[in-house]
Amino acid sequence: MDILETSAYDRRQRRNTCCVLFLHLLPFFASCTIYFYLWIPDSAPSLLAAGIKAAPILSLVFLVFSYNGGRSLMGVAGGLLLSAGGDVCLIWPELFIHGMGCFALAHLLYSVTFLSSRYSATSSSYSFFFFYLILWLIGGGLYVYLVPFLQLDTEADVLVPAIGGYVLLIVIMATLAARTRRPLILLGSLVFMASDLTIALTKFNVVDLEYKRHIIMTTYYLAQLMIALGDVKAVLEEDADDIHKWKRS
Repeated sequence: MDILETSAYDRRQRRNTCCVLFLHLLPFFASCTIYFYLWIPDSAPSLLAAGIKAAPILSLVFLVFSYNGGRSLMGVAGGLLLSAGGDVCLIWPELFIHGMGCFALAHLLYSVTFLSSRYSATSSSYSFFFFYLILWLIGGGLYVYLVPFLQLDTEADVLVPAIGGYVLLIVIMATLAARTRRPLILLGSLVFMASDLTIALTKFNVVDLEYKRHIIMTTYYLAQLMIALGDVKAVLEEDADDIHKWKRS
């Protein structure tokens, strides 16, 4: 197969891949539409509300699993599955700590994935070290700022260390996402941090936002979508590299 034939073949493959990926994403967009149309957060907590809220994330689990297979359950697909569990818990306010625990484990799985060979990165430049420093300063500064408000809560003894641990995990995840040099993964992690920051500022009465639920859920679904697509893209590129190596051999 000569260079021109290889190039034409690659273009056809990319076109077919985009079409298949779009079809896989239809359940995500449909379930997001249903969620925002019914606006479940305004209703009483129920299993139906929990299912509708978690449905977009579960559709992303299927997307990642269909491309990455069973190994993804210990990676991004597993993180998405834990996130869906966190969504279910957060429908009931009394399960806030349990939901936060699910998301903390999700960030842990994302972090492990971003360290895998599929995401191997080149050596970091000074600009990236500066970016890492900014991430850690933002995470630490926001936690210190939140502590006085957390101490006003009746469950302060649990919340203060629990949220400290959660902040640590999400900043580690965002740092490792930046290390991958993959725009979708990096943007997804940063938008995830913005979503969680909005939850913290509004839940613990730091600020009062009129459209807080719109901001939280829009940024949350967007973040998970970008992380899922970034992982799928990494797998497709890895497979394409393997095919090219096989052709050259």
